[in-house]
Amino acid sequence: MAIEVIGTKSDRYDEILTERALSLIEQLHRQYDARRQELLVRRTARIAEISAGASLGFLPETKDVRDDPDWRVAPAAPGLIDRRVEITGPTDRKMTINALNSGAKVWLADQEDANTPTWENVVGGQLNLLDAVKRQIDFSTDTKSYALKPDAELATIVVRPRGWHLPEKHLLVDGTPVSGSLVDFALYFAACGQLQLDRGQGPYFYLPKMESHLEARLWNDVFVTAQEALGIPRGTIRATCLIETYPAAFEMEEFLYELREHSAGLNAGRWDYMFSVIKTHRDRGVEFQLPDRNSVTMTVPFMRAYTELLVRTCHKRGAHAIGGMAAFIPSKDPAVNEQAFAKVQADKTREAGDGFDGSWVAHPGMVDTCRAVFDAVLGENPNQLDKLREDVSVTADQLLNVAATPGEVTEAGLRNNISVALQYLAAWLEGTGAVGIFNLMEDAATAEISRSQIWQWRKNGVVLDTGDTITTELVERIADEEINAFDQSLRYQSARALFLEVALADEYVDFLTIPAYDRFA
Repeated sequence: MAIEVIGTKSDRYDEILTERALSLIEQLHRQYDARRQELLVRRTARIAEISAGASLGFLPETKDVRDDPDWRVAPAAPGLIDRRVEITGPTDRKMTINALNSGAKVWLADQEDANTPTWENVVGGQLNLLDAVKRQIDFSTDTKSYALKPDAELATIVVRPRGWHLPEKHLLVDGTPVSGSLVDFALYFAACGQLQLDRGQGPYFYLPKMESHLEARLWNDVFVTAQEALGIPRGTIRATCLIETYPAAFEMEEFLYELREHSAGLNAGRWDYMFSVIKTHRDRGVEFQLPDRNSVTMTVPFMRAYTELLVRTCHKRGAHAIGGMAAFIPSKDPAVNEQAFAKVQADKTREAGDGFDGSWVAHPGMVDTCRAVFDAVLGENPNQLDKLREDVSVTADQLLNVAATPGEVTEAGLRNNISVALQYLAAWLEGTGAVGIFNLMEDAATAEISRSQIWQWRKNGVVLDTGDTITTELVERIADEEINAFDQSLRYQSARALFLEVALADEYVDFLTIPAYDRFA
């Protein structure tokens, strides 16, 4: 093999970094990395076209796919038929146990936005998944022990690998870093794919950050190659695509079509979707300017169009439609809890009423609330695939109608964005990718929307409700004030430097996780 492992080798890493897994990674890299790089270049070209005045829209070249009434995705796989409540979280040992025990139907085992991709987290997370699949996982602190509930129905594991844009610099083929997507996928597939089949389920995945159906086609080809290489029947893998980029909203049917023999549905990734609105239209001025992020609810026109189209598209093709994240985490303050649970219940009630087959929560304490809402709508039915939503007809103009979003840009909203981003990045740089901040579970998507809004507001010369114009100096001053409210430790100074680097750059930085990852040895 010409693959080189340059990451530190620790206890039990050989159970994950097997010759079988590394050979698969090398094969996938040689066969598909050039194509992956071409698709990333295509993203940049598309942004340039939009900056020059082009508009997103439904693709004329794939009209035949959308107009063909006959094709369907593969039937739902075991463990993915009833998805009424899904819990998300990183693959550390404690979270792995708590998520599987939570009562949720599915656990999104997150190697992406809720995970800092240190080498220890990348390989250690895979070890935790392997132990979980084998039902041989436990964890103890000085005061508490954690173990899987005996004879309980555990959540189905669905792994989210990193996006196509992220590298894994601890694995090299011919001196070149391998795609983080391929590493996360192949390590899990090689270690746990057959084990999951033996348990009556299969290797299932959530696919993030895609911007084109051609990227979904690449994943499908990767799946076919990997199944053939490891002697696992074609179609065993199932994947749910996150529709969390603005371009993807115009290609939902194409995503399902490209992955149709492996497709398990689509998910509405709300925070990344807002981030992508700004990223895609970075040079289009106030037409695509968003107000304070907490005021952009799922009922504003462009978000409402996006979610209704997602349900309509999925059910038209026999695929599950999974709703967005409830990021609230239980608080010790009863008043805060009362307000949070009411908001979650209202949000999930809207989703269930719209026809979603399930939805996400970020904390075990929110599982029962989400489940109760969907139980009331579903009853004994495992999903709402028969709710076709033929009443829905969404146009490109409706998806693009960001200008109709109510709300303003306030000093409180600016300060919240800065504070949350600094707190999150301080934790991320120390290896923690999911962080409770202000009674919300935050991940990289939150930091992305926060810094993107600040970049957009400063570029557009937005005037706050206080009368102050957002300038570099104002952002730097508030950042210093927020840091003084925490501490002056090196980790916050590092977080400040990274945050200001991406929030105040002259040219928009596509992903803050790329310069953040460069800071690791």
